[in-house]
Amino acid sequence: MAKAPSAHRRAKAPGEVRIIGGIWKRSKLSVLDRPGLRPTPDRVRETLFNWLGQDLSGWRCLDAFAGSGALSFEAASRGAKEVVACETDAALVAQLLASKEKLKAAAVLVQRANGLNAMLAQAPASWDLVFLDPPFDSGLLAPSLQAAAAVLKPGGRVYVEAGEAWADAQLQPMGWQLQRHMRAGAVHAHLLTRTSQAPADNSAPIQQE
Repeated sequence: MAKAPSAHRRAKAPGEVRIIGGIWKRSKLSVLDRPGLRPTPDRVRETLFNWLGQDLSGWRCLDAFAGSGALSFEAASRGAKEVVACETDAALVAQLLASKEKLKAAAVLVQRANGLNAMLAQAPASWDLVFLDPPFDSGLLAPSLQAAAAVLKPGGRVYVEAGEAWADAQLQPMGWQLQRHMRAGAVHAHLLTRTSQAPADNSAPIQQE
């Protein structure tokens, strides 16, 4: 749900998004009209939580580039015990706080913070799931993946949105393995695990949708 400054991606954000699962299913979140803001589409979020499983009870989730907060509140709706939503834009932070109040989402902690710096400040191996959706042309994805590797628990996963598909040939030198991938319009969604945590005989094909 990150912001992107490029002119070719300055489409207006929708006025609202809806939570598609969990205790707040069908609840609507307001989305500000900010340059480049692109909330994760319903179809992508539905697929992501099919990949993850619908019940996130007890999970700790870090949304490093929260934007509209669609992923943060979707995770909390499905039982995550703690979700930290990081965002630098003051107006978006205010909207995240308003959404938190509307839903009485006690599990969601909104921080006005740079997502990369926030990850670097976390304790090692402390998060079950990290959402990475930086602006596509920001150059933040590779350093964010490096930072996420340090804070992820064994068996934890990272969800990545990018403007292009990332294949194992690119990911494995950084210590990541692609579990799932889908494309929805200009958005490529990826679910990653650490290669050191992957079973040696893991030959399951990547699911493309």
